[in-house]
Amino acid sequence: MNTVTLPTVETAKKLGLLPDEYDKICEILGRQPNFTELSIFSVMWSEHCSYKNSIVWLKTLPKESERMLAKAGEENAGLVDIGQGLAVAFKIESHNHPSALEPYQGAATGVGGINRDIFTMGARPIAQLNSLRFGMPEKDRNQFLIKGVVKGIGDYGNAFGIPTVGGEVFFDDCFNTNPLVNAFSAGIVQTGKTAKAISYGVGNPVYIVGSRTGKDGIHGATFASEDISEKSNEKLPAVQVGDPFAEKLLLEATLEVIASGSVIGIQDMGAAGIICSTSEMSAKGEHGMDIWLEKVPTRQENMQPFEVLLSESQERMLIIVEKGNEEEILAIFDKWDLQCAQIGVVTDSKRLHFYMKGELVADVPAEDLVLGGGAPVYHREWKEPAYFAENQKFDPNQIPQPDYVEAAKFLLSHPNLASKKWVSKQYDSMVGTANVSAGEASDAAIVLVKDAKDLAIVITVDCNSRYVYANPEKGCAIAVAEAARNIVCSGGEPVAITNCLNFGNPYNPEVYWQFVHSIKGMKTACEAFKTPVTGGNVSFYNQSGYDGPVFPTPTIGMLGIMEGLHKRTTIAFKTPGHRIALLGPMTDDIASSEYLYSYCKVKASPAPYFEMEKELLTQKLVKKLIKQSLLASCHDLSDGGLWLALAESGLNSGFGFEVCGTEGYRMDAFWFGEGQSRVLISYPLEHEDRIKTLALEKEVDFLPLGIVSDNKSFKVDGLDWMSISEASELYENGLSKYLIQKSN
Repeated sequence: MNTVTLPTVETAKKLGLLPDEYDKICEILGRQPNFTELSIFSVMWSEHCSYKNSIVWLKTLPKESERMLAKAGEENAGLVDIGQGLAVAFKIESHNHPSALEPYQGAATGVGGINRDIFTMGARPIAQLNSLRFGMPEKDRNQFLIKGVVKGIGDYGNAFGIPTVGGEVFFDDCFNTNPLVNAFSAGIVQTGKTAKAISYGVGNPVYIVGSRTGKDGIHGATFASEDISEKSNEKLPAVQVGDPFAEKLLLEATLEVIASGSVIGIQDMGAAGIICSTSEMSAKGEHGMDIWLEKVPTRQENMQPFEVLLSESQERMLIIVEKGNEEEILAIFDKWDLQCAQIGVVTDSKRLHFYMKGELVADVPAEDLVLGGGAPVYHREWKEPAYFAENQKFDPNQIPQPDYVEAAKFLLSHPNLASKKWVSKQYDSMVGTANVSAGEASDAAIVLVKDAKDLAIVITVDCNSRYVYANPEKGCAIAVAEAARNIVCSGGEPVAITNCLNFGNPYNPEVYWQFVHSIKGMKTACEAFKTPVTGGNVSFYNQSGYDGPVFPTPTIGMLGIMEGLHKRTTIAFKTPGHRIALLGPMTDDIASSEYLYSYCKVKASPAPYFEMEKELLTQKLVKKLIKQSLLASCHDLSDGGLWLALAESGLNSGFGFEVCGTEGYRMDAFWFGEGQSRVLISYPLEHEDRIKTLALEKEVDFLPLGIVSDNKSFKVDGLDWMSISEASELYENGLSKYLIQKSN
């Protein structure tokens, strides 16, 4: 091996390694690393791959249930038994840094990567969601980012042929420089027929399949483990380039190859490319590999060894094949017109030997590269930020009562609350014809499982970043609770979660405090709802010198099951004359509401009211009411409070409503407050006594509000706040007015 001009600790620092980490590498190898080896450690020990600053806290999350078929982190995605001999593979991941620089490709390759995680398990993807954060849309740069990200998601997902069935979009100035782009995918597989990300069997051939390897995405994992700065644009080669048509072919070929029974192990080449797949599969199988880099099909000539190893070119897989079945594998990939090249063999050395034209260019132990092996693990210090104590000083009595109609119109047209149809209409939600929630909205997406009888998955992504910033522990618990509430209000049963943890720099003690307390809140909530964590993604370094850290955003992707499609419940009012009521605790809380933050322009306040026991009781009641077919509609209260829930139920039906507030409460809190654990319901009058009785039994507050009307207006406390047509115009144009004007 060439040892001339070995890199120094200064080189290591430029690659994102700490001096102590460089010393540890020298200790592991028993010598100084060469540049290729140092590059290998730099990506595998990056936060993006090793979770070195987060793993001690991730291990505290609940990960067990009767339905869990794979432990968190064991495979490419979480795996949950849904009955009838079927399982769901699902996961959420971030592609934040690439999207900040090149929004179209950054978002597109995020979609491609998360779907590969699903079908490398042997599962066919059936649904996608996304969770997006941007700066306020009136700014030109944010419009550029929004349009690029949405088009990237739409173009890739639509061409790939998997429906995008829902998601969320949130705006705040803290995301001006660093948007958040989180992609979720779920797929179906027969239990017992999944593939594993493992390598074993001395002499078994190692294949790279799919697209050729290029110079895009080199050091992408390292790039994702540092702050956005003025120099970030120099790292555009760290942004991958996607090809959805190649991914579609790779999907079909991969599922066919797995079904052949000839595959020992298979792993997607996402972050860190070949080195990640070879090291993780080898470490898991307690074997090694000899890899011949010159045999890797490339797009550019004369690529250096480190470039081949670290490239994050998309639409590629590493497959370990049982020796003797090579011709069968080659024939399948040839049928799908995809590259399939043997680049190595499995060994019993537990080391990775990389050769280039006969020369050994890197010799590293697989176990020492990976999470749970030799990768460093840190216990970071944390400190409560000064703003947290300031938030607790908020006095709602200092907020004067507003012009209610003016405030209602403002909120209905605010980009955080207004219709996201401009976004969703660019996604194909019906390809595959399994999305049963496309025609009439529910709080969560409902997707039919075609190979099962009367079974659907119910999925959602949720997080209010403002709540988490105000109080990370309570805010993250609310994110889990809201996800569960969305699934329950749609007629489903929450089963498990995946998470995408978006935070600033973990070396900042105040950021790390946000992270630690978010994990604590998630743990408490997941234990309460019996929804274990199947895996996910940590994305640190979401900050810049311009805007500082983004709001902490632990996005929750939750999976639910609906056994019996007759349970499906939607948000739209159904018939004039139906009664409208509120379930759950009514409070005087306006803290952290969109009303307080954006309309009143008060930025410092605590997280809104939330008590876990009240939440559990409300959800148990809603399940009972849906099971007994007592409800015409059901809509959870979250952003925008009771007013927005009423307006959305009206706008989705074309019916108006006549409702009144209740004495004893602040009226701005009554209509616009975002206290949790509440649900808006409508129902025929003949069901009211039964609903009241069940609410009393479950110890849940029941508050009659009024009736569904056919007068085409929204009438509140005896006043016509606005007509349905005016409300529709405000709601439909609240976001699109910023994004359409520059396109014409």
